[in-house]
Formats: sequence, structure tokens, C-alpha cells
Amino acid sequence: MLEVEEAQARIIAAVRPLPAESVALTDATGRVLAGDIAAPISLPPFDNSAMDGYAVRAADVSAASAASPVRLKRIGDVPAGGNFSGAIESGMCVRVFTGSPLPRGADAVVMQEDTRATAECVEVRDVVKPWENVRLAGEDVKAGTVIARAGDRLNAAHIALLGAAGMERFTVTKKPLLGVLGTGNELIEPGQPLAPGQIYESNRAALASLVAQSGGTTRVFPLVRDTEEETRLALEMAFAECDAVVATGGVSVGEHDCVKPAFESLGGTMEFWKVNMKPGKPFVFGRRGDKFLFGLPGNPVSAFVTFLLLVRPAILKMQGATELKLAEHSAVLAQSFQNTGERRHFMRVAVDASGEVRNAGAQASHMLSSLASANALLNVPPKTSWPAGRHAQVLRWEL
Repeated sequence: MLEVEEAQARIIAAVRPLPAESVALTDATGRVLAGDIAAPISLPPFDNSAMDGYAVRAADVSAASAASPVRLKRIGDVPAGGNFSGAIESGMCVRVFTGSPLPRGADAVVMQEDTRATAECVEVRDVVKPWENVRLAGEDVKAGTVIARAGDRLNAAHIALLGAAGMERFTVTKKPLLGVLGTGNELIEPGQPLAPGQIYESNRAALASLVAQSGGTTRVFPLVRDTEEETRLALEMAFAECDAVVATGGVSVGEHDCVKPAFESLGGTMEFWKVNMKPGKPFVFGRRGDKFLFGLPGNPVSAFVTFLLLVRPAILKMQGATELKLAEHSAVLAQSFQNTGERRHFMRVAVDASGEVRNAGAQASHMLSSLASANALLNVPPKTSWPAGRHAQVLRWEL
């Protein structure tokens, strides 16, 4: 039985990034860059005003005050997007606005609030230092600087920077398509009437949501009965269409657990199928050609947790991402936590805005109410008790 870290390492070592494709800036959120991007221009591209006011020579107003204002001749106006073809000489100023190019000869901007203007002249009532209230060309980014790197998963801030640099399209790694299967005779689709012994299936919808959060896309297949033949046909169809397959249920050792024999009958190779963790001990990782099978437990919490720890990193690796782990940070336990078992327990917890950690509820692997109340996992070693007030690391899937 593998430790979680060894299972993660073996999965990551086996997976390779998918081919690259070009996307538009407006479609790039959440995509992973396939190569570095260097800024084609400097940001800002020119010296410009940081506020509404008057472009001046700082030396001209070095003695200005409310009691003794300095009078300057107003020789023009430059709105944002405009340009002033002349140059400011001693005793002159130009009206500027936030983003206006700084006229030649000027080296500072006096705030509008520190002036009193007429049509032809401006009284400056406060001093400014050289380059005060000026955004200098290239002070944010210099042309040629790498502004995004291969493996970066693009967020809104990246999009803002790339757009400001004039990047309309760039190359990202293809999104992986994951086939999602749910197996079990007891399962029926939500919305149908329940017969005795039946339960509504929710794993596929939850996993499709997690795949989307990880940057992938899904093809959700119909429910599969617990027969080897039906399981084999479902797996064959999913592998034909998808880059990898995520199946839930049927991965343990019961006589109705058909995923492993069905997969092997298709020529698949089992890499491992047990991980030393709770919840989620029965977990299948297999290979069929250049595609992979992730067999998750049927219990919904076990499926959720094993996806986060073992499948999510693989989906990110398929996209060429460099950061594969869940966000992790230290937090303070607001109550005691205890793991009396022999396996590491990834407990569902809720981390509040102040950084305190509380138990999200009952920890049984079928209980979804505590999962819905949680936003993190607390990794508690076997035979361990942690008191309230202790600092511990939490793994966040929602921030």
C-alpha cells in the first residue's frame, strides 16, 4: 500500500503535457502557458501624468505656496490619448489629465487641487519635486522582460498584464478531456423516483465540477451496471473519446467490483490500487497506451478527497502547469482533533477568515453535509491528538 506522496509522485512521473494550441486573450483565463511571453513594449510605453493637473518644470515652482503662488503661462491642453507637439519652457505649463503623455520639457505634474486657473495662466500654490505625479516609461515593465512563464495558469491579473502589453493571442497547452463514469447497481439519475435500495448518483456531477476547476473538460457517460461486460464497454467508449478516464465505484475487492478486470481485459496495465489514506484507500491508477485510468472509491467523500490529492495534480500536469499542489497554509486549530486509526486521515475542516480551523462535521466517507461545509483538508497522522491552539497546515480547495 503506497503512501500518498509516493502515489502522487508515480502519477506525476507517468503523465505528460498535451499538445499546444493558440487561444485569444479573452478565452485564456484558467489556461496554462506553453511557453514564456516577453513584453513586446514597455509599460507604461511613455512618460505620462498620474493625475489631473498641470505639467510643469519642477524648478519653476520650487518656492510656490498658498501665500505666495507662482504664476505660469498655460500654453495648451493634452487629454489622455492626445499629444502635445510643443515643449514646455521656463514659466510655462500644460493642462494634463490622468494618462496624458508628459509634454517635452516637463518633469513634474502639479495636482489640480493645488492650483487656481484662468484661461491663460495658472497659479501654482504648492511645490512639486522632479518626477512627482509622473508615471515613467518602463517603470512597470521594460520591453523584452518575461511577463508570464511556461507553466503559469493564467488568472485575471495575468490577463490584465498580457492585454496591457498588446498580446491578442498566445500559445497554451490543450485542455485535457476527462471521461467520467459512475458504476453501481444501486445508482439512479437525480430526478427519477427512488425504489427500495436505490440512491441518487452525485459523484459524476461533483467530479465534473472539480475537473472544470482544475482546467479540464469532461464527457459524462451514462451510469454503468456492476457487470464486467458493461463496465468494459463503458471504459472502451470513454478511452476512445477522452485523454483519461475517471471512474467511481467498483475498484475494491468485492465480487461486484468490476473496474479492474474490465480495464485489464482492454489491455490496460494496473500501476497501483491501494493508497495509505483515509478516506480513499481503494484507488486505482492504470495506463492504457498514452491514456490513464483513475479509479476512485464510490463513497462520495472518498471520491472527492482522492480526486483532490491524486487526480487534480495529473490534470494540471497534462496542461503543463508547474504548480500542481493544493494551496497550503498554516492555521490555528479552534478545537482539538484526534485520529485514532492506523491511516493518515484527511479530515474535512472549515477555515474561517481569521485563519481558525474547525471540524466541518461528521467524518464518515458517505456524509456529504460536512463536505459541503468544508473548504479545506487537515492532514492528521495516525494515532495522533492535536490540542486546540496548535498551528497546523491545511490544504485548501477553496480560498
